[in-house]
Amino acid sequence: MALRYKIDIMEALKNSGYTSYKMRKDKIIGERQLQQIRNGEIVSNAMLNKLCELLNCQPGDIIEYVDD
Repeated sequence: MALRYKIDIMEALKNSGYTSYKMRKDKIIGERQLQQIRNGEIVSNAMLNKLCELLNCQPGDIIEYVDD
C-alpha cells in the first residue's frame, strides 16, 4: 500500500495563512509533524484531521492511494 500526498501540504498551508513559524509559535503543528510533511511521510490520523480542518478540505483532497 502506498499513500502519498496529492498536493504540496506546506504550500497549501502557506496559502491559507499558516507559515511554519506561525504553526510552531501558536502550537498548531509541532516541528516533528512539519518535518514528516516536508519529507512526504504520511502523518497520523489526528494530524490528518488537523490538516483537513486548517485547509477546509476532505482527506481525499490531501492524500491518494497509489498501487505499487
